[in-house]
Amino acid sequence: MGKIDQALNKAVAPPPSSVPEPPRRETTPPPSPPPAASAPSPSPRPSAEAWDARLQLATQPLSAAAESLRKVRNAILHPPSGQPPRTILITSAVPEEGKTFICAALGINIAQGLEQHCLLVDCDLRRPTLASLFGLENGKGLVHYLRGETPLAPLIRKTSQAKLSLIPSGPPVATPAELLDSTVMQHTIMEMAARYPDRYILFDSPPAQAAAETAVLAQHVDAVIIVVRWGKSGREQVKTLVENIGREKILGVVFNAYQLSGLDRALYKKGYYGYYSYGYYSSETYTSGSSSGQN
Repeated sequence: MGKIDQALNKAVAPPPSSVPEPPRRETTPPPSPPPAASAPSPSPRPSAEAWDARLQLATQPLSAAAESLRKVRNAILHPPSGQPPRTILITSAVPEEGKTFICAALGINIAQGLEQHCLLVDCDLRRPTLASLFGLENGKGLVHYLRGETPLAPLIRKTSQAKLSLIPSGPPVATPAELLDSTVMQHTIMEMAARYPDRYILFDSPPAQAAAETAVLAQHVDAVIIVVRWGKSGREQVKTLVENIGREKILGVVFNAYQLSGLDRALYKKGYYGYYSYGYYSSETYTSGSSSGQN
């Protein structure tokens, strides 16, 4: 019976544990999260060294030209009416009188004040040069906004002068009159004045006798400054421009690039005129000549 008992015991005895171990899963570590995308750094302000050389000279604080521009600035900030104009058109009768140069230099002079901010807008869609005076590219600009291709705010560019910004014109177009003589442009002027209440806005426009849209733009700004270059436009041309714009709109006339006599030039170079030699732009130093194509 012993062998039978052993056989029965083996039959009823629980088998040894043979539960297979669960298969091992090869776990791979989760992928590392991608590094947080850093915000694009804003484009640095261009250096003042990139400015047009004549613009650098004309805006030196103690220069004769800067003192003349301060007189224009004071006429803007303290007009006889008591209400300063905030949207101002800068134009001329004929091309190559220095209107763009005066617009840029006046904008710098305004921004150099303690409390004033200034925005320059290049409305010369035929021969845009305002951005190049500050060493800026004339890529996207006012043209693209008027066509509805981009919002206005991203077009504003900083300059190396604190409190001074600029909206380039964009590339020249074949039909500038259709863009500037439009309700979109009228609303743009009003929108700029409403959106930036702390800024004086200067619009560089085409010469009046070369572009019909200038007279239209003049009707939608607070005031107009006419640039007359010495020996360039005639009396009748300026008179016609004044009549077309309307005397009530004209804030003043800037006489640009006055030709010094030989004696005056010699005295000026020797420093006899000193700080008080304002009221003109020296033809050798401060003129915005036509050789560079600037208007």
